[in-house]
Amino acid sequence: MAAAGVVSGKIIFEQEGVYIHSSCGKTNDQDSLISGILRVLEKDSSSVVEWTQAPKERAHRGAEHLNSYEAEWDMVNTVSFKKKPHTNGDASSHRNGKSKWSFQFSLTDLKSIKQNREGMGWSYLVFCLKDDVVLPALHFHQGESKLLIESLEKYVMLCDSPQDKRILLVNCQNKSLSQSFENLLDEPAYGLIQKIKKDPYTATMVGFSKVTNYIFDSLRGSDPSTHQRPPSEMADFLSDAIPGLKINQQEEPGFEVITRIDLGERPVVQRREPVSLEEWTKNVDSEGRILNVDNMKQMIFRGGLSHALRKQAWKFLLGYFPWDSTKEERAQLQKQKTDEYFRMKLQWKSVSEEQEKRNSRLRDYRSLIEKDVNRTDRTNKFYEGQDNPGLILLHDILMTYCMYDFDLGYVQGMSDLLSPLLYVMENEVDAFWCFAAYMDQMHHNFEEQMQGMKTQLIQLSTLLRLLDSGFCSYLESQDSGYLYFCFRWLLIRFKREFSFLDILRLWEVMWTELPCKNFHLLLCCAILESEKQQIMEKHYGFNEILKHINELSMKIDVEDILCKAEAISLQMVKCKELPQAVCEILGLQDSESATPDSDVGEDENASLSRPASAFQSNTLPTLAACGARDDSPTQMPASPNAKRLTPS
Repeated sequence: MAAAGVVSGKIIFEQEGVYIHSSCGKTNDQDSLISGILRVLEKDSSSVVEWTQAPKERAHRGAEHLNSYEAEWDMVNTVSFKKKPHTNGDASSHRNGKSKWSFQFSLTDLKSIKQNREGMGWSYLVFCLKDDVVLPALHFHQGESKLLIESLEKYVMLCDSPQDKRILLVNCQNKSLSQSFENLLDEPAYGLIQKIKKDPYTATMVGFSKVTNYIFDSLRGSDPSTHQRPPSEMADFLSDAIPGLKINQQEEPGFEVITRIDLGERPVVQRREPVSLEEWTKNVDSEGRILNVDNMKQMIFRGGLSHALRKQAWKFLLGYFPWDSTKEERAQLQKQKTDEYFRMKLQWKSVSEEQEKRNSRLRDYRSLIEKDVNRTDRTNKFYEGQDNPGLILLHDILMTYCMYDFDLGYVQGMSDLLSPLLYVMENEVDAFWCFAAYMDQMHHNFEEQMQGMKTQLIQLSTLLRLLDSGFCSYLESQDSGYLYFCFRWLLIRFKREFSFLDILRLWEVMWTELPCKNFHLLLCCAILESEKQQIMEKHYGFNEILKHINELSMKIDVEDILCKAEAISLQMVKCKELPQAVCEILGLQDSESATPDSDVGEDENASLSRPASAFQSNTLPTLAACGARDDSPTQMPASPNAKRLTPS
């Protein structure tokens, strides 16, 4: 152990006035307050933490400044060493003039850190090592324990223990999509980047929405000469973040190199009014069957639905009700599904506290659901306030879904997808089965390996390169060619990018599966195309692009973007030289058969009326769950019958 004042290694963190309380003594009992210096050092290719006792005179002066409350307070009893920690081979260092309390350990031996996060005089930390050595509690009388944690996060990954939030576990297993959203940006820059690498979902869902310049500095280093990192290095970084994703997607197996192609003139598209209750009724026969399904889907795609229709129409769009079913068949199906739902609900409702203590997965699901439900769409009157029946139903449906698909269970983001469904259905059972049908389609987005997300990002890059190779080249020059800033858009289908009622409109349009497969990717292209001029003219770099894209939230015109995306699809369908990779992404049989002879732009229903010749049957999942409109993103109207909701 290095003597006080003699440091062996590069100092990463250093603080004086870090005390060990050897006993619960009074202020005049100086042995009960042992002042020391805490350091984090880099030495011999490893990182170590050491605490050494301060010189006597300095320790005494420090103790004199403590008030009586501080002197008497000892939050944790110092636990005796079960084994001596490593002390550079000197197990009896106090015999050589050094304090018996001094210690040093390598961060590779660190198992956990216990901490108090809220005031009670001052903060303290207790280090526990992998060989079950528990070191004396270190009391930070002058504060700044957070700075130490930030320094340690440069070398080890820390996360909250599910059993005790006061304990930080070291090198905890990455739970992919299921980690907490909160406090991401309270971390140091390095810690944030580590989170991005290990958990892109959490980082993009919350972190990128508040991106600031320190991300830019963290990725490129503080030295101005390193601000332009080579693309290959950035590609390696992102390959770690999302394994399998490459900057140059065209080299990905199965994707052809996209050269510049003349797509021709883009047609002008206009949208119609939402489908009315009267229009819907005219398309229903005496037994309740929908007469012309294709025509109905086209009308919904063109204008969405009036709110009064959503409760019944969404059940068809999501596959809960078959389009060719009669009213009687649907009533029978609903009765069957109600029984099935409450059987599953009873499964988790009947689990005792003792049982749950031995079921860590169910316990984790419940904890995560309770946490997310309390912050889901709380500005909407349907979910605002304490003890809101909507929140209780949201919780119960998500818990029941864990019984329905226990392998997937609950993953953060699902509450965002369920919320609009429950808002529209106003019925626990109907909302559950619509949600289950939707999750069958979206399952790949939430799987731990995120293969669905990787594929979509690659496909999006392929489409964008075809539409505007110059913009793609610019993004790549700014280390943004991987389109990582679109991750949140794809994961929960723009739920956090549009107002609540605009999302209802957007989702119901996408559920029609018109005008092509993967229409949501064309929506991404439309948004990016709208922002291209500002990004390029203002020479936005990596950080500015992230910041700009995330600040678009609640500022995008849903009708404008739907028009642009549809126009892009018509433009591609008309192209005679559409690359095979793009044909596969959009579900076109081939570039030749997908090209009509007539001018698509002259007839707004031209592409929609050629599903057999122009498009193969949709085999990819249909899009998300809901739709409608609102000019105020912060105050949402309550669902008309919200007060009648009563959880079962």
